[in-house]
Amino acid sequence: MTVGAFAYLYPWSKALHVIAVIAWMAGLLYLPRLYVYHCEVPRGSAESERFKVMERRLFKGIVNPAMIAVWVLGITLVLTPGVIDWRDGWWHVKLACVLLLSGFHGAASKWRRDFLEDRNVRPQRFYRIANEVPAVLMAIIVIMVIVRPF
Repeated sequence: MTVGAFAYLYPWSKALHVIAVIAWMAGLLYLPRLYVYHCEVPRGSAESERFKVMERRLFKGIVNPAMIAVWVLGITLVLTPGVIDWRDGWWHVKLACVLLLSGFHGAASKWRRDFLEDRNVRPQRFYRIANEVPAVLMAIIVIMVIVRPF
């Protein structure tokens, strides 16, 4: 199913989608790094409270709105005539990776709540490794969209 009117908006939808993806990725790449640093400070300290504010502002002000924009604009692009050949396999892989990235977003939100309530039990190493997940998914997504290997 496609919506013909979206063809007129295609260049704008595509441009705004890329901008939203960049903002979402920037946030998802920075947030786990904040968690790494947050692990280094004592619970209840002024530094811990500062990290809580930084994490909240990043998540609520950039990461959440960007993810919503990515999904709305992505769906708009999918519904634009001629953008996707539904027989191709690349978009299935891309969609799976975007779903995984959205799941990572949800996990990052839970981790933020754990820090907010001084309940974090994960070590720095966990967040250092978690910090790589969005980068790997992003690489796969970009390859799927640009190269379209299958």
